[in-house]
Amino acid sequence: MTLDNLVTLGMLVLLQAVLGFDNLLYISLESKRAPADKQAMVRKLGIGLAILLRIALLFALLSVIQTFQKPWFSIHTGPLAGEFNLHSLVVLAGGVFIMYTATKEIFHMMSLEELDHEEKQQKSVGSIIFWIVMMNLVFSFDSILSAMALTEVFWVMATAIVIGGILMIWLADHVATFLQRNRMYEVLGLFILFIVGIMLLSEGGHLAHLSLFGSEVTQMSKATFYFVIAVLVLVDVVQGRYQKKLMKLKQAGP
Repeated sequence: MTLDNLVTLGMLVLLQAVLGFDNLLYISLESKRAPADKQAMVRKLGIGLAILLRIALLFALLSVIQTFQKPWFSIHTGPLAGEFNLHSLVVLAGGVFIMYTATKEIFHMMSLEELDHEEKQQKSVGSIIFWIVMMNLVFSFDSILSAMALTEVFWVMATAIVIGGILMIWLADHVATFLQRNRMYEVLGLFILFIVGIMLLSEGGHLAHLSLFGSEVTQMSKATFYFVIAVLVLVDVVQGRYQKKLMKLKQAGP
């Protein structure tokens, strides 16, 4: 164990934490669909299985990286053009699924039936764990490929994945508890998740060299992503305080 490996391990753990924010939000929101007494177990088991599969994915990528990067097929018809590989297809599928999930939940929250029939929204524990694991793998591509760019030492990358997973388990409970106590922030969380889907679509389109009507799809940078998130949070905070002010004025009367 050298100093360089320890420094790289620290950098990879920090990288896991930064890139894991969107995954953490998805896990917290998805686990809410499980029965209340099983939500913590669902988060822990889902992330635990995802850690094992991340290490397996890391091993697979180290062994057959060319398979993920090798073009599978290309499309050049009308306004659509692109060259797709397995990596781009996985990221695009993940983006579509997250946008669909966020949109469905937003429309559901606008329904009046939500208030009286919340129990109908519960899903099976197995289904929730499956989707947590699958989406964890989609989100893991960035962190694993970034790790491979920093080091070739397998145990360093695997240790960073395990430490990052343990931190995610701990943070997932705190995020879920916060959302449970402050349900008004669930809407904010869903819109952030929607932006995550857009980011994944832009990344998948960039990987596939996708162009629409002659304009190439460019990847949303992390700086842009976090800037949009900061704006959403700021708008939500200002709107919340302004609404409280209006309620106080209304209660005070003329």
